[in-house]
Amino acid sequence: MMEEAKKLVQGESAPVYRTSTGCPIYNPLASARIGEGGPVLLQDFHLIDLYQKFDRERIPERVVHAKGSGAFGTFEVTNDITKYTKLNMFSKVGKKTPMLARFSQVSGEQGFPDMYRDPRGFALKFYTEDGIFDMVGNNTPTFFLRDPAKFPVFIHSQKRDPQSSLRDNTVYWDYLSQNSESIHQVMILFSDLGGTPYGYRFMDGFSSHTYKFVNDKGEFYYCKWHFLSDQGTKGMTNEEATETNGTNPDFARQDLFDAIERGDYPSWTLYVQVMTPEEAEKYRYNIFDLTKVIPHADVPMQEVGRFTLNQNPKNFFTDIEQAAFSPSHMLPGMDISPDPVLQVRTFSYPDTHRHRLGANFEQIPVNKPRCPVFNYSRDGPMNVTDNQGSMPNYPSSLQPLAKEYHEPNEKHEKWVGQVTYHMDEITDVDFEQPRAFWERVLGKQPGQQDNFVKNVASHLSKAVPVVRQRQYKVFTRVHPELGSRIQEATEKEAEKVAKTQNKGVNQGNKHMFEPANK
Repeated sequence: MMEEAKKLVQGESAPVYRTSTGCPIYNPLASARIGEGGPVLLQDFHLIDLYQKFDRERIPERVVHAKGSGAFGTFEVTNDITKYTKLNMFSKVGKKTPMLARFSQVSGEQGFPDMYRDPRGFALKFYTEDGIFDMVGNNTPTFFLRDPAKFPVFIHSQKRDPQSSLRDNTVYWDYLSQNSESIHQVMILFSDLGGTPYGYRFMDGFSSHTYKFVNDKGEFYYCKWHFLSDQGTKGMTNEEATETNGTNPDFARQDLFDAIERGDYPSWTLYVQVMTPEEAEKYRYNIFDLTKVIPHADVPMQEVGRFTLNQNPKNFFTDIEQAAFSPSHMLPGMDISPDPVLQVRTFSYPDTHRHRLGANFEQIPVNKPRCPVFNYSRDGPMNVTDNQGSMPNYPSSLQPLAKEYHEPNEKHEKWVGQVTYHMDEITDVDFEQPRAFWERVLGKQPGQQDNFVKNVASHLSKAVPVVRQRQYKVFTRVHPELGSRIQEATEKEAEKVAKTQNKGVNQGNKHMFEPANK
């Protein structure tokens, strides 16, 4: 129940209706007119103000991760990792940090059904005493690509057709079949857990990127983080997800909100995999390749802490829609690795926030750090702070700013430049982990290999034959049995699709703007 409604129930007076500038209005549902039935007057400020605000209610939706939900909570450290990082948030066992979590789809728009087969975003904002620290990832430990130049065109292939504005399975698979480094992510996505998790509470979160821990000695370690759901992981079959989309397209959003409202607070445990630079340099996989995982048998997971979500947003727009996350929002103790996709995202994320929310998006309350901020940046639209008062906006000798110096160990930073070249080359190594996923993950869970084949066939069957044939070769390279099963099931589905498709009725008439004598 809303706070103001509670006041009315308790007999308190209702708040007064006012314009945006504070003027009380007696009848906000009426317009000033020239006599009964006459035209309205331009002098009616409330009416004009009402429409001007209404016309500007919407901000651009996110290009990716448009539809999401979130809540506030607390992170608590449960294990000492100070030998790896000096990040103050992890400084001692028991330390608590307020935070915000946002879960999302990747390719869908604002109104898309929650259970559409798609990766899920997993973004966290920590309000530390040193500033904002963001962690961004997905519910899958891998991604579709490893070269940042591919990301915009990949996302285009997952969006709507530019002519029809419809989802196009041919375009979807046309990209994937030409970029087979995506196969590991495709395998995970078309499983029941990876592509259709049971809402947000029952999914895990991963950094497919490799980050850097830096300790108080200036030594650094490469790390990947994993947030595992304390509720357990749970997914829907393709049939269950389709039915849920029809009965409640906001299922994931409602499930998260209702659980917190009734006091069933969801929680996740943070684990990290840590490697020294020497270990990373000698490792058989390129640790900056987003299409690969680091097996736990090679690098065990170490527990760090746990976060619990216990407070729903008071207003969805201000708390969730305006929330802006970025992997560049770092603090001493964490740093960006030479991962090329991560490096580009450190630019792209804040850039899109400035497009959506304005040059001073960090001043919006949900994004605002809870520590004093002093620098040489000033002004700009929607600057709602004191603009750092009388502090000079240049390095002043009269009013200098204190500086903290953090010296990293650069001894092993040079070798990584060599392994990032030619990351687009496809080798047999790219199919090792997808093969292991087919044999050792799906193969050990009764019915999951069958479900995977069925999930792929129902989607791939709607692509044109030349694209289907190309994708069969990718699956065959993962495992011959997988390729043959996918091909057989998909072609059977394609025959059914061909029989039910609408026949074209457009006889090629001239375009309405085409000259008649052409």
